[in-house]
Amino acid sequence: MDVKDIKPDEVLDCVGLACPMPIFKTANRIKEMQPGQVLEVQSDDDGIKKDMPAWCNKTGHEFLGLEQQGEEYRVFVRKK
Repeated sequence: MDVKDIKPDEVLDCVGLACPMPIFKTANRIKEMQPGQVLEVQSDDDGIKKDMPAWCNKTGHEFLGLEQQGEEYRVFVRKK
């Protein structure tokens, strides 16, 4: 699946926040979501390229992919 085809259930804006805040905010938001729902996290911290897949691997959520648009990243996570 191409990330361009993903329709997120919720969008979390973390632009301007440095590590570890995007992961911290993702963890809090995903707790409020239903299993199977998809969260799009927007960030301009390039650490998210490594941090989000690692966090998903540790927590069991599914890392669906990442799209870079200029200085910003869109990361997609499906709640387990």
